[in-house]
Amino acid sequence: MTTTPRAQGATVWLTGLPSAGKTTIARILAGRLRSEGHRVEVLDGDEVRRFLSAGLGFSRADRNTNVQRIGLVAEVLARNGVLTVVPVIAPYADSREAVRKRHDVSGTPYFEVHVATPVEVCSRRDVKGLYARQAAGQLKGLTGVDDPYEAPVDPALALQTQHQTPQESADLVHAMLAARGLV
Repeated sequence: MTTTPRAQGATVWLTGLPSAGKTTIARILAGRLRSEGHRVEVLDGDEVRRFLSAGLGFSRADRNTNVQRIGLVAEVLARNGVLTVVPVIAPYADSREAVRKRHDVSGTPYFEVHVATPVEVCSRRDVKGLYARQAAGQLKGLTGVDDPYEAPVDPALALQTQHQTPQESADLVHAMLAARGLV
């Protein structure tokens, strides 16, 4: 009996401000990877918060718990041969570093991608109306406005989405994975 070698999984962690383009890039990338025959999962931050992290608020501790839960699921999927794409704000460097360490312990590839869209551009996009609600005084604690966002210091890739289309951003992430022999 011959066995087929298991595909190499990895986690692509897309971090950035609200309305930076993380989810759009993740969906485009996932579609391309699936069309190439890869096993892919997208762990969208909003969906995970609604189900896996229901009941958590937006305090630093709750945000850390949410990121750690997402990180655990991503690592398990990636360790088992799934290319896992994670579009999530994850505002704190120490939370993201803990996720990286979890991947390092299991020898699972992890790539932090900074969707480095300036807050002014995100505010104009305002996909969910968060910036408008914050400006109207209806929302407190908006990441990057009145709550901190600690940008990655040394990401595997930084995407300047104000200068490229979502497709071009997804293509850059795909090229990074290809350069590392994962696709």
